[in-house]
Amino acid sequence: MKSANLARFAIPAALIAVSAAVTATAAEYPTKPIRLIVGFAPGGGTDTTARAMSQKLTDALGQQVVVDNRPGAAGNIAAELVSKATPDGYTLLMGTIAALSINPSLYSKLPFDPIKDFAPITQAVDSTNILSLHPSVPAGSVKELIALAKAKPLNYGSSGVGGTGHLAGELFNTMAGVKMTHVPYKGGGPAMIDLVGGQVQLVFATAASAVPQIKGGRIKGIAVTTAKRSALMPNLPTIAEAGLPGFEANNWYGVLAPAKTPRPIIMRLNSEIAKVLAIPDVKNFLFNQGLDPAPGTPEKFGAYIKSETAKWAKVVKASGAKAN
Repeated sequence: MKSANLARFAIPAALIAVSAAVTATAAEYPTKPIRLIVGFAPGGGTDTTARAMSQKLTDALGQQVVVDNRPGAAGNIAAELVSKATPDGYTLLMGTIAALSINPSLYSKLPFDPIKDFAPITQAVDSTNILSLHPSVPAGSVKELIALAKAKPLNYGSSGVGGTGHLAGELFNTMAGVKMTHVPYKGGGPAMIDLVGGQVQLVFATAASAVPQIKGGRIKGIAVTTAKRSALMPNLPTIAEAGLPGFEANNWYGVLAPAKTPRPIIMRLNSEIAKVLAIPDVKNFLFNQGLDPAPGTPEKFGAYIKSETAKWAKVVKASGAKAN
């Protein structure tokens, strides 16, 4: 009887010990440098966002936050690395719409599960694309562009198959009932060069690449792809308000940890990242890149990833795009 009673209390005691250890670890966190893994090369939007945050996070956390670029496979290499890392808060992912919500439909098999293998911390930014036309295209609004696309063949360029610029075009095709032809390029730069040169008629371009060309009069912007107007180009309407209600295609980034990372660590990072994104010089830097801070709760970010995955699965299926 005595041994049975001891057995009854053995498991709860073990759980209490584990809980105490996790609490102590979270309270001391961080005690060493943190790696923020970026799935793209230096200089792109994901990288610049990570670097804008890293120094301020270093100051706030008292430990260096190191940006570690692991480019390849549209962010899949970086995501796989973080998904298999120890869940202790020292290896984080600057996740993107590509790796987390588009690639599950674009790739036949992923080496990670975007939902099960990560603990969302917070969304970091939203980034709009601008519906940009060559000046020779006789349309000055979304409604005029739809009418033109129904009357004659049009093409649009993008940075490649499965990118947000490509799928924004496919979403536009589906919602507007048109069939513009996609012309993929090996990056947003070459697509913009050909738009300026008139080799393609329109591009759903990043704000960073489109705004200088619009201000220089070399192309014309007629709308933005996000649900709300961009502070960078406030005179441009959203595609939704200009003719396609419900249209939304934004390029977003957010921070995630491996699944099973202790909740106190998740919440500490959530709080500090939100504070960093509110710092005026960080906000101004991101603004000039066409990026809007968009922090929120881990639960809100997790729900957003799921809703975006379902949304883009339909668009990928309709486009017939496949990466492998």
